[in-house]
Amino acid sequence: MIPAVIVQGHRVASGLNGNPRFPGGTIRMQLPFFRELGLDLGSYHLGTLNVSIAPLGYRVVKPRLTFRAVKWHPTEPAEDFSFFDVVVHFDDSAHVRGLIYFPHPDTKPEHFQSSDILELLLPWTEGFEYGGKIHLEVPCEQMLFEQA
Repeated sequence: MIPAVIVQGHRVASGLNGNPRFPGGTIRMQLPFFRELGLDLGSYHLGTLNVSIAPLGYRVVKPRLTFRAVKWHPTEPAEDFSFFDVVVHFDDSAHVRGLIYFPHPDTKPEHFQSSDILELLLPWTEGFEYGGKIHLEVPCEQMLFEQA
């Protein structure tokens, strides 16, 4: 299990940063495109939970899903996205299943993440707060974790 700390992100995925280019957030805007490609995110919160895995970093092995050249915004360039399975463990015995949301940095126009940050798509879960400590379980055939 990978230890992680909940951190504040750019707040673009959820729309909480108020950027008028992304009304309601990028996840809400991307939902119909992902659904059309076979991934229904309807049961997930419309934002990402950002976590730091420092001092570790990650290495992509084989994502569960990858979508190429997704043109989800009328004026922004198309992006590539990958998704990885994750189980988030918290409060000693509680856990929730979700996905690691990974917009490929080489096609992402802005809002870059540092190499220790992962963005999680999860159902709404009470009790998560900035600075909270959790543990991630990710299949090693999808992603590896190592000293950064």
